[in-house]
Amino acid sequence: MINEVSRDIRYIGVDDLDIDLFESQYIVPEGMSYNSWVIVDEKIAIMDTADKRKEAEWKQNLFNELNGRTPDYLVCQHMEPDHSALVGKTMMQYPTLTLVCSAQTVKMLGYYFDHAAFADRIMVVKEGDTLSLGKHTLNFIAAPMVHWPEVIMSYESTEKILFAADGFGKFGALCNETDDWACEARRYYFNICGKYGMQVQNVLKKAASLDIQTIMPLHGPVLQGEALAEAVRLYDLWSRYEPESEGILIAYASIHGNTSHAAQCLADILREKGAKKVVVSDLSRDDMAEIIEDAFRYPNIICCASSYDAGVFPPMHDFLHHLQIKNFQRRRFALVENGSWAPTAAKVMRQMIESMKQCQIVEPTLTIWGKLKDSDKPTMEALADAILAE
Repeated sequence: MINEVSRDIRYIGVDDLDIDLFESQYIVPEGMSYNSWVIVDEKIAIMDTADKRKEAEWKQNLFNELNGRTPDYLVCQHMEPDHSALVGKTMMQYPTLTLVCSAQTVKMLGYYFDHAAFADRIMVVKEGDTLSLGKHTLNFIAAPMVHWPEVIMSYESTEKILFAADGFGKFGALCNETDDWACEARRYYFNICGKYGMQVQNVLKKAASLDIQTIMPLHGPVLQGEALAEAVRLYDLWSRYEPESEGILIAYASIHGNTSHAAQCLADILREKGAKKVVVSDLSRDDMAEIIEDAFRYPNIICCASSYDAGVFPPMHDFLHHLQIKNFQRRRFALVENGSWAPTAAKVMRQMIESMKQCQIVEPTLTIWGKLKDSDKPTMEALADAILAE
């Protein structure tokens, strides 16, 4: 756990070990952290708050670090409720406190709070503005759509710290933190920020001009040294929609098990032909967020699906819809469909994939009638060869 980053910058965030689904959709078996800091200087600045689920604990942490002093500023970098839920109560608790935020945040305050009581205590900042606290100075960086439009980041120039809002965040509570930052950071990035690669690239270009020694995200551990360098490298790769690792994802949606069997047979053929990494995922049962992560991670995706109601079995539709809304691009696909009287899955999958940028569909498409037969094997072999060709 973090107690303090430096003598003047203290951690007041909290772990949430009771949450089952982050944003009501992402499984978080290791919990979640809501990070927040207080900078203690001639002037005191609170850097973000926390989720209402952890109100009492966060307030106590703040009280302990203030040590009887009154805060001067509350910097709200991101209005999503897991970080801003306590803004209103904090502003009311400290009548002289000034809220520091972007103009877009001001517009959003009324969505979550009755902010009329502190409307005259708001300092609007934009790209390039600074706030001196004494020894420490905050330099504000606009980061719209990473991953909400109002986001700002803050660079503290004395200690060379980037307060990165939701950037560089990850799933998991700090008390459960391991050395493998990338695993849950990858699942977090692609599912939450994955759509906004261009916007992430814009922020990375701004960050490249700064001497950043520490990155402090709103979720997950503080990053320094080699861990910081690797995180920046991966964010650059991910936000350019480049595959991270060689491999093939086989995602299947099977009703009675026959399409599942075909997917497993295809995986075996690919391995026999020399594929070094083949990941097989059940779209009906496996964690969708992890499958989305793997789709972004690998350059090749094979979609195997049963036909259903003159379309495609819904778990496959859900998977491809997730990719569409995350701006998925620059990958190779292959298709396997199953049908008992009128196979339609491939047609629907093809239409959805063709709506994605720079995505190629490798031929041949394999159509199975009911269950895989020996007569289907030559086409399956040809499909495997085509996937492995590049």
